[in-house]
Amino acid sequence: MNRCKTPTNALTFIALCTAAIAAAGLFPLSASAQDEVPRPQTQNESLVGGRNFPIGTLRGKFTVLNAPDVDLDGHADRLGAGARIRSPQNMLVMPGAITGQKYLVNYTRDAAGLLREVWILTADEASAPRESLNKPFLNIWPFTSNDTVNTQ
Repeated sequence: MNRCKTPTNALTFIALCTAAIAAAGLFPLSASAQDEVPRPQTQNESLVGGRNFPIGTLRGKFTVLNAPDVDLDGHADRLGAGARIRSPQNMLVMPGAITGQKYLVNYTRDAAGLLREVWILTADEASAPRESLNKPFLNIWPFTSNDTVNTQ
């Protein structure tokens, strides 16, 4: 039983398919914006035999007092929820396993200002230059000016 009122012209169908294939060949299948995948910015300490750390990572002296309370550069601080501490072999370390031990670390903070990532450094990584928190937060001192008077 044929339910079509008008018969389909096979030549018209083939011509439309050919035109669609030809038009598809004119346009690329991938967008150019997808070709360039942004890579995370890192400060490359692998040049001295270390790991790659994100830009903005700071260095400090780290001691776990009673997790989540830690001592960072002589000041009380806290680990954030889900904070990760990595050993020099890049393995996860539980805070209770290193309580009371002092380490030189690289660290990042989360949006709330709590410690998010902590990397215990190897000797090679520790020899690479890295900024510490000796500079002000967000690299500004709000109550000083850049004007200096030279009194020589």
